[in-house]
Amino acid sequence: MKYPGVGAGVYVRKAGKVLLGLRKGGHGEGEWCPPGGKLEMNESPEECAIRETREETGIELGRVRFIAVTNDIWEDIGTHYVTVSFVADWKCGETRLAEPDKFERWEWFAWDALPKPLFLSTRNFVADGYNPFTV
Repeated sequence: MKYPGVGAGVYVRKAGKVLLGLRKGGHGEGEWCPPGGKLEMNESPEECAIRETREETGIELGRVRFIAVTNDIWEDIGTHYVTVSFVADWKCGETRLAEPDKFERWEWFAWDALPKPLFLSTRNFVADGYNPFTV
């Protein structure tokens, strides 16, 4: 990468839990992260978070709000992303594995019982003290 990329992630809340997916195939394989992805040209970070959540999980979001930005550098592979994180409430739809080439499964977790290992942007989010239930 010549310049950092921009990504968006969304911590979806439902019944006191957050939705995380187990990544597969490529970067971050075997690590857990919220729905999200790369920002497309002429798209806002919020639009990206909503679109990626729908594409990856099939669910719709309510009350999408900005929560944080993390600076995520993978020195071992020469990748750098600035990740814009949002919190949202589950609105409707059943969680499904809509992109089985990218994710193994989606699960809901209590914030104090997150799975391991976490994807770097999620680790940074947690390490910076952010919590989607306190905003």
